[in-house]
Amino acid sequence: MIVKEQPSGWTLFFEMQGSVVPQIIGKIVGFTAFSVAVMFLDDVVAFVPSVSLTAMSVFGIALSLFLGFRNNAAYERWWEGRKLWGGIISEIRNLAKICDMFVPDMAPRKTILDAAVAFAHFHRGTLRRVDVTKDAAPWIGAESAAQLAGKTNSADAALRTISETVRQLQAKDQITGFAQLAFAKIILSLGRHQAGCERIASTPLPFVYSLLIRRTTYLYCLLLPFALLEAAGPFVPFFVAVVAYVFFGLQAVTNELEHPFRAIKNGLPLDAMCRLIEVSAAEATDRTPPPALSATDHVLT
Repeated sequence: MIVKEQPSGWTLFFEMQGSVVPQIIGKIVGFTAFSVAVMFLDDVVAFVPSVSLTAMSVFGIALSLFLGFRNNAAYERWWEGRKLWGGIISEIRNLAKICDMFVPDMAPRKTILDAAVAFAHFHRGTLRRVDVTKDAAPWIGAESAAQLAGKTNSADAALRTISETVRQLQAKDQITGFAQLAFAKIILSLGRHQAGCERIASTPLPFVYSLLIRRTTYLYCLLLPFALLEAAGPFVPFFVAVVAYVFFGLQAVTNELEHPFRAIKNGLPLDAMCRLIEVSAAEATDRTPPPALSATDHVLT
């Protein structure tokens, strides 16, 4: 995720970090060159077919509605992912508070909270399809981290470790039934947040929307120069470039927001969120917390 102050003045037009221009510059240049070719043909050929500007306006409104719908749907996925991970952070902090209230013995408290840290890392690894064994190993040990990494659902296995620890505490009468219920609520809540993230990651927006919008955008930009020949004159390439930037830019933005957990510039900073969880677990068990992650070149991963 990009962490940067909003540019102002002329810097707004030249800021490239976080911009989608590098991704779509080929399309912008291509359609601009096509519009120049259409103007050239209009000058040297006696007749070049024209398209009604009114019809193109209606066409553009319809395309804008499709793009707006897809953009809203993609942002909703991004924002829901952020809320789910915010819930994970909150619940693990609540888990630390419950341990402080009901588990005076530091050994089982560390087992519970270290497993919660492992849960966060393995959940991040599943969403990003990366190996996070080395990130979980300092908390639960290399052998346990390797065992969890070998599970089909490593994050869920980490939650089962917490459940087993709580069960053992209750069996030894070291916690009350009320405390066990409090632990159960948090464990189940973490499972729901995990399932919510997995739902987003495994269910992209319907392909038909992307296909329809891409086809329509290409068709619109191909017809636009023929509609602007008389109305825009020599500024046809400029207007075509602006329209291509807006429409293809929105497509590029929604493509990134549609996948909020990927390690991309506009993705959610899952590494930093896991570090927040590590800090909470360390402080709750009287250990020196690791330093918070900071943005590198204005990008927080």
